[in-house]
Amino acid sequence: MAQLLADLETRKAAAAVAGGEAAIERQHGLGRLSARERIEHLLDDGSFCELDALTRHSSTGMGIEKIRPYTDGVVTGFGTIKGRQVCVYAQDFTVFGGALGETHGAKIHKIQDLAVAMGVPLVSLHDGGGSRIQEGVAGLHAFGGIFRRNAAASGVVPQISVILGPCAGGAVYSPAMTDFVFMVKDAGHMFITGPGVIKAVTGDDISLEELSGALTHATKSGAASFVAPDERSALDDVRHLLSFLPSNNLEEAPREHGADSSDRSCPNLRDVLPTSSSAPYDMKKIINSVVDDGEFFEVHALYAPQIICGFARIDGHSVGVVANQPNVNAGTLDISSSEKAARFVRTCDAFNIPLVTFVDVPGFMPGVDQEHGGMIRHGAALLYAFCEATVPRISVITRKAYGGAYVVMNAKSIGADLAFAWPSAEVAVMSASGAVEIVHHREIAAASDPAALRSELVATYEETYSNPYLAAERGLIDDVIDPADTRQVLATSLNFLRSKREESPRRKHGNIPL
Repeated sequence: MAQLLADLETRKAAAAVAGGEAAIERQHGLGRLSARERIEHLLDDGSFCELDALTRHSSTGMGIEKIRPYTDGVVTGFGTIKGRQVCVYAQDFTVFGGALGETHGAKIHKIQDLAVAMGVPLVSLHDGGGSRIQEGVAGLHAFGGIFRRNAAASGVVPQISVILGPCAGGAVYSPAMTDFVFMVKDAGHMFITGPGVIKAVTGDDISLEELSGALTHATKSGAASFVAPDERSALDDVRHLLSFLPSNNLEEAPREHGADSSDRSCPNLRDVLPTSSSAPYDMKKIINSVVDDGEFFEVHALYAPQIICGFARIDGHSVGVVANQPNVNAGTLDISSSEKAARFVRTCDAFNIPLVTFVDVPGFMPGVDQEHGGMIRHGAALLYAFCEATVPRISVITRKAYGGAYVVMNAKSIGADLAFAWPSAEVAVMSASGAVEIVHHREIAAASDPAALRSELVATYEETYSNPYLAAERGLIDDVIDPADTRQVLATSLNFLRSKREESPRRKHGNIPL
């Protein structure tokens, strides 16, 4: 037995440095952690239980049969994050450059299946060169198995991807199918075709970072949910994100009791809005004032910033916040912001996280590029997402709520459970100036002093129609509240709605306008 145990120890030691000590040192020289170091940082100390450490590929051809390191380039297993179970896999760039082959893929399939069977989140750490060329179509087949499992797990358990190095070719579609994607600045890259191929085919000369770096995907493509300055920060943020999420779609997110009272008043909100209704302000000041301890974890912060999406807690319970940002393009909805918000709403709904919207929206972004680019379709996607959501939904109108955009932003007519408005709210078909120009254009044109008449008519319209009380009279708003009471009203309302149960008609699935 002593000899058998010694042999086991030797094999386990070889698996722990599958790519060799020199390769690990090269990773360190690039400022990168090894696959196991990444897992150790992500998980609670000593909680990692590795699976399939002694697997090796059995492929032949192109000399690969002579190189058969343990793990086959991916470390898989399970452990805990803040005491809660998770499954994890980390590609090992020191083994075949992290490229995926048949055995490598089979290990990922197994941990994906285990995460769904156990009802726990799956965190994937990506650092690989795509499909392993030496194994031919077997690697592509393995990728297909990963994608199919990503789709099957969607909305069942949280799936989080972290891009720590290259993620190329077909490999990018697995992260793209997960719920959240973290990227490390200057290290993580995602691309279908690299700069060399693009230059050869199109003549465009672009650097790897400009084409596929974290900031590119965070600001332009929207593929990156979060950007971190280094690996450890990214992994810390994954731990933080999971604290807002349940382990699966049948559970509730964990409650974190803090010192912030649900009865706390927010008197500063009485003065947060500028005097002019057309002047910008920062909606995040309102969000930070209302949520527990001012802690707001924003998702896609750099993409379509005219709408804000993120997680927070109110009275210790997780909530998803969607809010217009008047500081950016007056908070108008456009293609990118509608798509961003729709994705977030559906994610919250899938994982039983109540939705709170803060509304200050003057309408949809006008323009030929918006119309031709599919503003109707993307706006309909956000509308569909809210209409379909069965979680508790509360809307707070702070200022402008005009036209169709008001309806799209979680109005009672599309299923918001409760809708509140500040006294400053302007709930109308359009702005006073726009309405006056349409309704009274002939009177204004014929007036001896058009400017004076226009100003008088606008003032009358604002006093008569652009206020929350007309909507409140018709029950379209449940109450007009003192801004200082916003936190208390939300906490009380969310507590009431916690027992909400809503069943949808039987169907295979809806057909969201994508």
